[in-house]
Amino acid sequence: MPSNAEIAAVLDQVADLLEFEGANAFRVRAYRNGGRTIGDLPESVQAILDDESRQLTDISGIGKDLAEKIETLATTGSLPFLEELLERIPESVLALLRIPGLGPKKAAVLYRELNIANLDQLKAACEAGEVRQLKGFAAKTEQAILEGIELAAKANERIYWAKADAIAQALLTHLDGCPAVQRREVTGSYRRGRETVGDLDILVESDDATAVMDHFDEFPDIASQIGRGDTKMSVRLESGLQVDLRVVDADAYGAALLYFTGSKAHNIVLRGRAKDRGLKINEYGIFRDDEYLAGREEEDVYRALDLPWIPPPLREARREFEWADADDLPKLVELADIRGDLHMHTTATDGKHTLEEMIAAAQQRKLKYIAITDHSKRVSMAGGLDAKRLRAQWAEIDRLRESTSGIQILKGIECDILEKGGLDLDDEVLAEADWVVCSVHYGQNQPQEQITRRIIGAIENPHVSAIAHPTGRLINRRKPYAVDLDAVMAAAREHGKLLELNSNPARLDLDDVACAAAKAHGVKIVISTDAHHTEGLDVMRYGILQAQRGGLTKNDVANTRTWAQLRKLIGH
Repeated sequence: MPSNAEIAAVLDQVADLLEFEGANAFRVRAYRNGGRTIGDLPESVQAILDDESRQLTDISGIGKDLAEKIETLATTGSLPFLEELLERIPESVLALLRIPGLGPKKAAVLYRELNIANLDQLKAACEAGEVRQLKGFAAKTEQAILEGIELAAKANERIYWAKADAIAQALLTHLDGCPAVQRREVTGSYRRGRETVGDLDILVESDDATAVMDHFDEFPDIASQIGRGDTKMSVRLESGLQVDLRVVDADAYGAALLYFTGSKAHNIVLRGRAKDRGLKINEYGIFRDDEYLAGREEEDVYRALDLPWIPPPLREARREFEWADADDLPKLVELADIRGDLHMHTTATDGKHTLEEMIAAAQQRKLKYIAITDHSKRVSMAGGLDAKRLRAQWAEIDRLRESTSGIQILKGIECDILEKGGLDLDDEVLAEADWVVCSVHYGQNQPQEQITRRIIGAIENPHVSAIAHPTGRLINRRKPYAVDLDAVMAAAREHGKLLELNSNPARLDLDDVACAAAKAHGVKIVISTDAHHTEGLDVMRYGILQAQRGGLTKNDVANTRTWAQLRKLIGH
């Protein structure tokens, strides 16, 4: 069921579209005020609907027609009237409304006069000087629109979790400077560790919401304030990212943390369990009729529903409730469990730091072993190594082993899987390696059967240890290549090979669903950084978070073992 914020957003969208159409101003205002009222409501719409003694029309400013639409939204998750509007108006025009200062009326003029229905068309019209010719527009307006287009485009993007994390930590540090803040947490998809984040939601426990919001408003990267109520404030950062701040009292903090962390599907299951027990759950707590039962801590809310606390990365309504009811929630792998990193590059190919510098950086991070895996010769743009250069690097590793203590340095290679099949280096060379990770860099547009056959061929090679970034995707930039992962996993299981979860935030390949599938196949995962510089060793934690979303435990991850144990696992 939609939250108050989601209902308010729909009402705002209806108001924008009505104004875009030139509807009666009073009707537009009714939807806009309704959205604001519902957004600031101190209890959920669902709580009111569940109470037979109350009506939505009891809320000031909510008339009969609007109440019916809100109830439809709350009970079905959709609004037919909005769908009717979108049949008349291209949904793409809503992007125009994200441009600061443009507004529905001016957007409507652009649509009617110049047939502009998306940001690309608007940019072209501004650059051609067409917009300034319209009544009510000027050269200055046209320039302001051009400057706002980039911001509008960014506002619709999802950013890497890693980038969101940097912003989130800065926001939390800022909030920590406010004495009125008792507890604070970033919720939503960020807290669940989704690989991309669309916005940030921050929850604060405080008995002085005004002080918290005043302090929050002083954050230096705020570009504009979107809205502010008694307990909620929304802002747009200079980066284009929207941040919503909510302030609650101590009794509601745990319930609100659970509610706003989501996912929506997870919350739906929780509401169903509450209903089955004669209870009600919302962002203010869990109740029996009007009796408050719990809400201060997430654990208390889960306990009231006969559940253990469920880690946020698992809250996607996949298997977490099945595990919880069976008292079998996995103990998720943690960063501290990792003993070694088995994918990194040096200045021998496309890395930024030398072999010695990468070793020293790994020692600083308390790793027990690393594999140096520069590219093989097929990756010519990275200066890939042929057999002669590779053996020279391995000789250098042998020399460094004698003078380096506390860490095992493994002779490795990232060997390309060739377009025609087979590997980039001869078996005679690969047999000398401690660790061979194979990858597909070329021929990624080949048919699924061909790519799958190439990867399985590499898995069948007795000298291969693991398959790196097995789907080749780059988040928001390149789709996975066509590969039958089930067939790949079956082959990996049969031949005792590993699949990599690449921790680079642009890759996170395998994804969380594929990690869970590998676990089901009985295939172990190796979490690697693919570091190309010393700081790149720190991305391991992003891979850990992805592994947690896949339900992986320490036992499911190969490099939580000692090198001797791992070597035995892969049969070397």
